[in-house]
Amino acid sequence: MSRIAKRPLPIPAGVTVQVGEGSVTVKGPKGELTQAIHPDIKVSVDGNAVTVTRPSDEPRHKALHGTTWALLRNMLEGVTQGYQRVLEIHGVGYKAELQQNAVRVSVGFSHPVTYQAPPGIKLSVEGSTVIRVEGIDKALVGKVASEIRKIRPPEPFKGKGIRYQGERVRRKAGKTGAKA
Repeated sequence: MSRIAKRPLPIPAGVTVQVGEGSVTVKGPKGELTQAIHPDIKVSVDGNAVTVTRPSDEPRHKALHGTTWALLRNMLEGVTQGYQRVLEIHGVGYKAELQQNAVRVSVGFSHPVTYQAPPGIKLSVEGSTVIRVEGIDKALVGKVASEIRKIRPPEPFKGKGIRYQGERVRRKAGKTGAKA
């Protein structure tokens, strides 16, 4: 992971990066993110770029180097463009509706399930079968999308359930029903 992390990360216009004791804060047009940094890894701002350096070539330091670089890249992209995940609901009678910053999903249970979004996440429903999860923190957007998907994951026989947009569900053949 360490070869790509040797490259400096360019800081986009309108974004400020502050390196503190054990953390890095990135402020941009969409918001502010803070990330804790391992004490062995050094992060520095050189003009219009952020560089990440490691103390040695131990495998542990190489892994921390690449991980820190990727986290900083995700933070820089998040405060400028933001992240989104799109979920689709498949199934007869399955639907979603928005309630303030919560989504209420009817997916075949005896009751509708309500999922309250954490701070920093914006939920929207398009039609009644598409849920859009948006935010500036890539990890939090992915976590919220996976938690909504866990309400009713797609099943392999008919493909009903909540799935990511573009996700392919492997279908199984059902019972043949032949009697001996």
